[in-house]
Amino acid sequence: MVDMAEIMKKFDIHEIAKNKLAEIEKYECSIYCCHSTGCKSSGSDDLIALIHSILEEKGLTDKVRVVATGCMGLCAQGPLIRVEIKGKKDILFKRLNQEATRSIMEKYVVPALGTNGEMPIAEELKPYVLSLDLPFFTKQEKVVLKNAGHIDPEDITEYMARGGYLALEKALKTMTPAQVVDEIKKSGLRGRGGGGFSTGMKWELAAKVPTIDEKFIICNGDEGDPGAYMDRSILEGDPHAVIEGMMIAAYAIGATEGWFYVRAEYPLAVERLKKAIQACKKNMLLGKNIMGTDFSFNVDIRLGAGAFVCGEETALIHSIEGARGTPRPRPPYPTNKGLWGKPSCVNNVETLANVSKILLKGADWFASFGTETSKGTKVFALTGQVEHSGLIEVPMGTTINEIVNEIGGGVPQGKTLKAVQTGGPSGGVIPAKYMDMPVCYEELKKLGSIMGSGGMIVIDDSSDMVSLAKFYLDFTVDESCGKCAPCRIGGKQMLILLDKINRGRGKKKDLEQLRKIAYAMQKASLCGLGQTAPNPVLSTLRFYEEEYTNKLLDGKDKE
Repeated sequence: MVDMAEIMKKFDIHEIAKNKLAEIEKYECSIYCCHSTGCKSSGSDDLIALIHSILEEKGLTDKVRVVATGCMGLCAQGPLIRVEIKGKKDILFKRLNQEATRSIMEKYVVPALGTNGEMPIAEELKPYVLSLDLPFFTKQEKVVLKNAGHIDPEDITEYMARGGYLALEKALKTMTPAQVVDEIKKSGLRGRGGGGFSTGMKWELAAKVPTIDEKFIICNGDEGDPGAYMDRSILEGDPHAVIEGMMIAAYAIGATEGWFYVRAEYPLAVERLKKAIQACKKNMLLGKNIMGTDFSFNVDIRLGAGAFVCGEETALIHSIEGARGTPRPRPPYPTNKGLWGKPSCVNNVETLANVSKILLKGADWFASFGTETSKGTKVFALTGQVEHSGLIEVPMGTTINEIVNEIGGGVPQGKTLKAVQTGGPSGGVIPAKYMDMPVCYEELKKLGSIMGSGGMIVIDDSSDMVSLAKFYLDFTVDESCGKCAPCRIGGKQMLILLDKINRGRGKKKDLEQLRKIAYAMQKASLCGLGQTAPNPVLSTLRFYEEEYTNKLLDGKDKE
């Protein structure tokens, strides 16, 4: 007869965490190597192999542990390696190659082991040192990215050693599903995928639907915005946080099965997610009677083919079902009729990654960050014409000026900040004069932009706004599923007009026509793609109309 008490003891998360912490404590030094997609593409695999070979050569494998981590944030400076030696300040090294890495090991790590006090940095290594006192690091508030760059995402015990799955245990053993929903509602967490709908309210709607057969929880990892890689980095760097959040959501709404929908262009994220799911099954955190309770849950993965429209929840659901990824009218909403006609709750990667932290630290703690209506923190992919591009996390309500000029280090020398574009191809541009505006759902909407999933592109004075608007509209026209006429026809007509204006052949009436079509698309399009596609055009027309009219004037003699 199977002794469940013995099995549960074997996979007790508290014991596993305790043993892992004791194991880590034995080492004098930890070397954290960024092993995200960005740093891997810059050669981090070879650097990790080199470090291991040097440690074996020196007989130091029992004193130094090497951790291949997720994204450390400052992507433009990769490959990155952080060295932590007991009794010494942490040091972050940037833009490394094999020669520099060997020097770090032989001229810093090896001689520093066992010595008292700080170890001086050799002159030849100083160009590779990146100060951890930079505003890029000190001005962030990490909740979702707390583990990224600090754990091995492929080792479930490291996640447990940092409190992983304690929130799930708390939910299953001390809270009712309704109490979990109430805690998420009280926290003010809103969907981080773009819409900003109340997460707790969505869960409540799904929970109230009578369970005839089964319910589903779906994680939307179909991140399609150009320049955005927040969800990819979270899945690469801390996949268990998303799985735990999904399991808590499933418990709250009464779901028995979960689906991860991740685009196929994210092979590393998919690989680590698969390994995390396998580790959960091995540790009895997925399957039947999880943690000895009545809760049973399983998850699976579906790969998206890269269609931007599949970021919309009903199109995503169609894609999981094996159908063409096109949206459908709502209502009924997926919470009533979703995957295979069953009640389904769709949440974004970043949204789910917040859940375990909220349950462990409390709704009031989470709500202490942000603004009155936009609570918590937000992860952004800060890119474009900025000194320190990369992945950042800041409290909602942080100003654009703080993000761009302090955390991002401002635009490169010799250039002037012109605008910031938020929300990807569905967002708008925000001129430099509004840099003191707090970044939150409502304030961005006032200026004709959106939060979106978190893309933030810095634009300098060399950029042409008409060409920028055309670039984004060209993308959304290409990605339109073609199901509804306002998006299919309207987007194409706007693009024809923009191309005409950009080539200096436009007339003043074309600007008015652009606006008319844009407003029609916003009101009549079936889904968010068509409704928000005009945003880049309308916002550039609003703030930079002179750039449009200058092109009209240049082309007036050609008509």
